[in-house]
Amino acid sequence: MAKRGGLPESGRLQAAVDEPGRRLPYPSGWFCLARSRELSPGKVATRRFMDEDVVLYRTRDGRAHAVRPYCPHLGAHLGAGGTVEGRNLVCPFHGFAFGPDGTCVGTPDGLPPRARLSHHTISERDGFLFVWYAPGGAAPTWEIPGIARPGIAPTAAWSTEVRTYPQEIIENTLDFQHLPVLHHVSVRQLDPPTPQGPLLRMRLRLGPTRPAVLAHRVRADHTFLLAGLGYLCVELPVPALGLTSYLWAMHTPTGPRRTRMLVATACADLHGRAADAASLPRRGLHRAFARAMLRTAVGKVHQDLTIWNTKRYEPYPRLAPNDRAIGLFRHWAHQFYPKP
Repeated sequence: MAKRGGLPESGRLQAAVDEPGRRLPYPSGWFCLARSRELSPGKVATRRFMDEDVVLYRTRDGRAHAVRPYCPHLGAHLGAGGTVEGRNLVCPFHGFAFGPDGTCVGTPDGLPPRARLSHHTISERDGFLFVWYAPGGAAPTWEIPGIARPGIAPTAAWSTEVRTYPQEIIENTLDFQHLPVLHHVSVRQLDPPTPQGPLLRMRLRLGPTRPAVLAHRVRADHTFLLAGLGYLCVELPVPALGLTSYLWAMHTPTGPRRTRMLVATACADLHGRAADAASLPRRGLHRAFARAMLRTAVGKVHQDLTIWNTKRYEPYPRLAPNDRAIGLFRHWAHQFYPKP
């Protein structure tokens, strides 16, 4: 559920309006439309994606599907009252049933017409549902990399709507110079940003610019994985507590210069089990730490929101010598847009 604190209140702040030369098209790649737990078997949900509705549903056998929203019979919106019967999605208007491949397989009154729903390619990883987008409907050319340890899924989450592009939000991760200024966080590169096709990896040591008395006892070596312009996963081992925390930040374009940002966290034993497999006290610790990590992350995001909601995109930024990571990121990001 979206929380307050996203778009600025009317009359207080005005969002920047990008000039034509500063507008970004929708990027290709995988984008998160929901958490897995939001789509239980038999449930139908509607999500906004690139200025269109997408209808998500999960069949009784547990498989998730994503389709364009309108019934090809007479145009009813399948997310407004549609139901799941077994493996079929049923239109609320006339009861036409559509199978998992989108084919109309039945009507209340006889033989079904030749009709088919248009599907989106969907992937389910680490407790998230992703949909693929590429101009012209091209098939996926890469996959979302799940985290190495199975069974770990987000246990705490927060979302908001941001008036900017996905690229602007995820670029923030490589804008090291804003960390001490806006967030009062120091940064040291352990492994520099390294592109690997549609992926980009790096490892940073983060800490407060004014260390607390015990801050030196807590390791803060963060491993970052970017997958396209809609996915970021951060892994943070905490040896002092015997834990590893995971933070995901998903950036899904919902319309022109509008992005839904989802932040989610999870926690597991450092070298062992996920929360659901651990003892009851340990599960409580996992969930408490995940909630604490989420509060910290959301606090930092709130500091960024005023900037994102009012800045404009600069296609040719005047970068400083210490902005090399941004230049590298911009070069890497070109692959997700149509060639001019």
